[in-house]
Amino acid sequence: MSHVKQPSGFLPVIAAFIGNAVVCVAKFIGFAFTGSGAMFSEAIHSVADTANQLLLVIGVKRSSRKPDRQYPYGYGRERYIWALISACGIFFIGSGVTIYHGIDSLIEGSLPEFSYWNLGILLAAFIIETGTLILAIRDVLSRFPDDSWRKIISQADPTTLAVVYEDGLAVFGVAIAGLSIILTKISGSYYWDAGASIFIGLLLGVAAVLLIAKNRHYLITSSIPKEKEDLIKEILLSDSTVEKVLDFKSAILDVDKYLVKCDIEFNASSLIKEMSGHHFLENEYEEAKESYSNFMKFSVDYIDRVPRLVGKKIDELEKKIRAQVPEAVFIDLEIN
Repeated sequence: MSHVKQPSGFLPVIAAFIGNAVVCVAKFIGFAFTGSGAMFSEAIHSVADTANQLLLVIGVKRSSRKPDRQYPYGYGRERYIWALISACGIFFIGSGVTIYHGIDSLIEGSLPEFSYWNLGILLAAFIIETGTLILAIRDVLSRFPDDSWRKIISQADPTTLAVVYEDGLAVFGVAIAGLSIILTKISGSYYWDAGASIFIGLLLGVAAVLLIAKNRHYLITSSIPKEKEDLIKEILLSDSTVEKVLDFKSAILDVDKYLVKCDIEFNASSLIKEMSGHHFLENEYEEAKESYSNFMKFSVDYIDRVPRLVGKKIDELEKKIRAQVPEAVFIDLEIN
């Protein structure tokens, strides 16, 4: 049975979706029995997370479709479109509804019923969401094993990063909700419960804004990382036949797919040496100098062979680039 490779970010997203769906049902059961505002906020938080991660699953699967005539560079950016919709969902549903409920609880001033079931549900949610958080973090670190978190956040797959943000906030939010329930029981004040709801909503809003900004960055055609660009230029210039690299342009099409386009200026003397290395000129020289017609025949043959030699050299350069930068799926080298 053949192993089907899943697209980048699929495993942490599907794990987060399943985990949050289970936690969401449990939190709503807890809210139904106690009327806790913090528990309601956590339930809405899980609804938002579950729905958003379903959108992320759709985006990851759709982005993995192969290029076709209509979309020759593939569907990679669908990942960012669905992730952007997900981030907007976090902002309006997760953050907006949660803050609204917290403010409403403050105005009404109702004290939620205390229940150890709520604490048990929150503990289970903490364990499940910590597990999916660890899975997402491990996926991110496996792609950036030696990089700082600052670089990881700037370059990581927004889909997996969304899981890290959402589950990180979910773990923190569960801890806040549990603490608020305990403090509400001890103090007899509804402020703790309502305040926790508002605080969790604000955290969701911050995460949503960060994710919206990141997906916007990729949707408006971001260039590849500077170190990758420098490496590609270095590979090209290390070849003796390349004189200059001009008009370098690049774009990130997906988390592991780059488009690279640039003009290169060949060194004519190096190309001649490569032709001489195949004894092309040496073998033809004696015959060409015997007559003008032979010289014309040689010239036609020479003009025919040069473009093929240049095309072969461009193919070699593209292979060199892909060997060291496998993300460079689409490479367009043109002669200046």
